[in-house]
Order: sequence, then C-alpha cells, then structure tokens
Amino acid sequence: MVFSKKENKQIKQRKPKIKDEKLAGILFVSPMLLGLTVFVIYPVLATFILSFSDWNFVTGISQIEWAGFDNFRKLLGDEVFFKSLINNLIFILTVPITMIIALVFAVLIDRNVYLKSYFKIAFFIPYVSSVVAVAVVWQVLFNPAQGPINQTLISLGIENPPTWLSDPNFALISIMVIHIWISIGFNLIIYIAGLQSISKELYESADLDGANAWQKFRNITIPMVSPTTLFLLITGIISTFKVFDIISVLTQGGPVDSTNVLVWLLYETAFEELDIGYSSAIALVLFIVVFIITIIQWVGQKKWVNY
Repeated sequence: MVFSKKENKQIKQRKPKIKDEKLAGILFVSPMLLGLTVFVIYPVLATFILSFSDWNFVTGISQIEWAGFDNFRKLLGDEVFFKSLINNLIFILTVPITMIIALVFAVLIDRNVYLKSYFKIAFFIPYVSSVVAVAVVWQVLFNPAQGPINQTLISLGIENPPTWLSDPNFALISIMVIHIWISIGFNLIIYIAGLQSISKELYESADLDGANAWQKFRNITIPMVSPTTLFLLITGIISTFKVFDIISVLTQGGPVDSTNVLVWLLYETAFEELDIGYSSAIALVLFIVVFIITIIQWVGQKKWVNY
C-alpha cells in the first residue's frame, strides 16, 4: 500500500505520540506492578523453592539445605496436618449456610422491611468490627458456667450443656458459628445489590401468570442472582482457608487440635518451631487445594450460572 506525502507525515507525527502514551501507561502501572512483584510473585516463588529445602531462618540464608521431597513425605505421615486439612474442609460448610441465610434476609429486607438502611448497617457491623472484640464477646457468650447460651439451655431443662470452646467435640462448631455470624453482613450487602439489578418486569410477568412467592423465588430470584452466588462462593471458600484471627484469640488450635487449621499450623511451624521448609510445604499444599477448588467452581459454574 502506497501512502501520499501527507499521510506519511501524519504517520510520522503519530509515532512519537504513541511512544509517549506507552511510556505514560508504563509509569502509571509501575507502582502496582512493583507491589505485585514484591508482595505476591516473589513470596510465591520463594515459598515454592523453600518447600524443597530444610532451613531455619534464624541461621541465615547461607544455611539453606536442599531437602528434595522430604518435607512432602513428612506431610503424608503427619496426623496433625491431616487433622488440620479435614477441619478446613469441614469449615467450608459455613459458606453455603452463610449464603442461604444472607439470601433469605436480603430478599426480606429488600422488599418487605422498612428502615432498610438500619438493617443493612446492623448486619454489616460484625463484618467490619475488630475480630478480637467479636471473639471476646463470643467467649463470654460461650462461657460454660455463666455464659448466656448455657444458662438458657439449663433453663430449658438441659442439665449438662456443652462446654463449647473447651470441648473437642464442639470447639470447631463454635468457631464456625462465629464465622457465620461475622460473614452474614458482607453476603447480605452483596446479595441486596444483586437483587436490585433484577428487572421488576420479570416479577410482574410472574404475577400475571399466577406464580406464588416461592415460585418467583425459585425460578426468578435464584437464577438471576447466580453470578452473585458464584462470586460469594469463591470468595467465601477462599476465606475459610484463611481463617486465623478467631482461632488465634479463642482456641490456638485446641483443644486437642480440634480447631487446628492449615493457616494456624503453618503459623506455628514457621514462627514458633522456625521450620521454614516444612511450613513452606504446608503453604504450597494450601495453595494447590484452594486452586483446585476454585477451578472446579469455575468449570461447574457454566451449568448453573446465568449471565
């Protein structure tokens, strides 16, 4: 293709502008790229490399020794690791429970309740409150002797109510209840936003066809908020594998490792036992488990998410 002199001149004038725009773009994104490299990419690569090593970071980098797959072989025979993994998988049950409760409350608040802003704030406060403060409040509620929960159970005729956080059979359930209570607010706000994006014409058409409230909820509301449900499902499951602060304040993984989860085990191994190689192996397994679960959700969403 042959260009005229005027067109060639215009092309030459554009090239410096394009270069300047590219340079400006690089300068704008460079802080984000630098932060991503330093705080995400580098730690991930370091964790992967250190998982194949035997190192106590107090001794210095020069003392790193190659261990091959020894850390992963040790994981296969570690009962505490498998107990922590099972606890994490059980903890995932909090996600669907939280989402169901939040969706029901969202529907009620969005359509049938006055002072909507008040209820939104009331449910959202636990999510933005200090986890330490929330944990202390629930520690009082779960107090075996004087706690309101056990006092209520005794008044109902239950002579020996559970000791909750100090009982290996109920400690994990207690932590799950607290996590659900904290998470409902966030799920509620996101679901309300999803409900408000549904066209009112769909419900009006359903009314004309004689659909009742349950039919409209099942055939309109649930399918139309399925993208919101996918988002909450993925972020919720990831958050269950990051639960740490509640356990740190209330149980420290006990009693008898009944509330031990992978992040808490990783913390103890890395910062109390100072075994960086083994803790990196735990972190790598945690990453793989979360990655696999996320991929399964992304593949499965094609069958039930409506965009």
